[in-house]
Amino acid sequence: MPVAVSMADRPCPPQSWKPAGPVRPPGMGPGRNTRVVARQSDGDRAASRSAEDAGMTRGTLKIIFTGEDLARVRIASRVDELWEMAMSLHVLQRPGGGQDMAAWRRRARADLSGSGLLRPVRETLVPLMPIKAYFPDFLTPYEAQAGLRNGVEVLADTPAVRVRHEIDRLRRHVSLPAALDGLARGHRRALRHLAHLAGRYCEVAFDPHRATMERALGRERARLTRLLTDQGGGRGLTLIPSYFCRCTPVALADPSLPPVLIFPAPRRAPEPGPGDPLPDLLGANRARILRCVAATTGCTTSELARRTGTSLSSASAHAQVLHRAGLIASTRHANMVIHQLTHLGAGLLTGRTPS
Repeated sequence: MPVAVSMADRPCPPQSWKPAGPVRPPGMGPGRNTRVVARQSDGDRAASRSAEDAGMTRGTLKIIFTGEDLARVRIASRVDELWEMAMSLHVLQRPGGGQDMAAWRRRARADLSGSGLLRPVRETLVPLMPIKAYFPDFLTPYEAQAGLRNGVEVLADTPAVRVRHEIDRLRRHVSLPAALDGLARGHRRALRHLAHLAGRYCEVAFDPHRATMERALGRERARLTRLLTDQGGGRGLTLIPSYFCRCTPVALADPSLPPVLIFPAPRRAPEPGPGDPLPDLLGANRARILRCVAATTGCTTSELARRTGTSLSSASAHAQVLHRAGLIASTRHANMVIHQLTHLGAGLLTGRTPS
């Protein structure tokens, strides 16, 4: 029996979600598909029109699972930088988002200006990703989950017929500058220029902030692994936590593409309660390492370093001490070491004596 999960959103800037029809991943027939559906009742649509008049949208993003779909849900294993590009361009176009986003916005504008990218970003990327309910799906290829370089290559190789189709759809919502006419016609040179610009934007805008993004998204992935497997079978829904996505989830508009759901991840780690004795007992960095291991079903030394903001050598040294003390178990797999919490470590964190 299908399981419906509804995410009712509060009024939010209009870029926050892309309406998505039924999603049928390749190779999955009727009755076995995951559907990501944006539905509104007549009353909701009336409310939405009023909200849109004020520059806001309202709605419900409904995800319908069959029993088999639940086994296919997986979590993106790394930052999807092209989705972060799309979400961060919306952050750049408007104020708000708290101190974290304000600080990032100031730094990003300065860095983009200093590298000569601010004008090309304004003239090319911003018009393609407006604060509207739709922007082209080809800008966020599924293959970008394998890394930025892979995503940029796939973007540059997008078939011209798809580019023309999705740009035409975008033009129903916004007017595009004449500078994008070549791209709108599917010209290969214009598409390669767009892909190169997207890659450079991600490098310049994200590099100074990358460790912070990795820590925030790593925590969210670790939280989700308690409920879902990271390597689900088939080609079901992929959950992609995003640092820059705000307010409500975002889905692809094209139902023929592998379904993904981009959703906001908390940017800051929960602070330990007052009087937490663990830093006094182990030291602040070692306590942070232990809590990081506890938040996952297993993480590597490199992941510990990224998520705690320490160097690789420091994370390795702290993990070795925790391993010798029996608080974590460290197992070598090929060229990496996987760390997991032991019963003794869990007892120390919870204040309970392990049985």
